[in-house]
Order: sequence, then C-alpha cells, then structure tokens
Amino acid sequence: MPELGDEGLMYPPELLYTKDHEWIRVDESIGTIGITDYAQQQLGDIVFVELPKPGDHVTAKETFGTVESVKAVSEVYSPVTGEIVAVNSKLQDAPEKINADPHGNAWLIRVRLADHHEIEALMTAEQYQAYLKEEAGH
Repeated sequence: MPELGDEGLMYPPELLYTKDHEWIRVDESIGTIGITDYAQQQLGDIVFVELPKPGDHVTAKETFGTVESVKAVSEVYSPVTGEIVAVNSKLQDAPEKINADPHGNAWLIRVRLADHHEIEALMTAEQYQAYLKEEAGH
C-alpha cells in the first residue's frame, strides 16, 4: 500500500473528492458516487450498506446513506444535489466489495446533477491527498 507521500497518485485523478471522504466521477450530467480508499481503510471490514432508492433526491453535503463496519457506522454525504438514477444493488449482498474496490465497482449511487457548478467546490486527487496528509499531521 503506497504511503500518502509517494509520488504515484493513490487516488484516481479522474475523480473529485470531498473532505468527508466521498468521491464522484462526473460523466456529462450523471455523477457516480462512492467512498474513498481512505474511508474504507478507516472503517475496516464493511458488513452492511444502507442506500436510498432510485428517484430519491440528495442534497450536497447532506447524508444519503450509511456504511457499517465491524468497528463503526459511518454516514455518507452527497457531494452534489440531484436525483438518484441508480443504486449499486450488488452491495446489499456483498458490502465487502467496498473494501476491495472502493474507487471502481463498489460505487454507491448515481445521481443526475441538478447544478453542475457544485463540482467546482470539490478537490482533485492531488488536493485530496494533500488534505489527508495535512489531517494526519494534526
């Protein structure tokens, strides 16, 4: 596992990140949202995921679900406002996929963005790694 100071980016550069450790991949008007590798490491073995339903609405910086591990229950915050168009139902039966592939197949929800400008407030992979490094220093 690379250290945060390593030059090779540990976090995919095509994603944007929040200070609450969520990521979003925006493809035109649809944003795919998940939790970061850092978040899943902090949680440990994930045993349950509670997600909303397609058609529900999410608001930027507000919770839309929870991820439970053997250690804790963590709320998940939406980086954007919009309507949920898809939920990763595979996680209901296999929540541990989040530990194995947090930035890929273990996405949580897909949202139709209500305001594309909200993504401008999110961090790039480099900014997120710098944020993690700064937080670790405190």
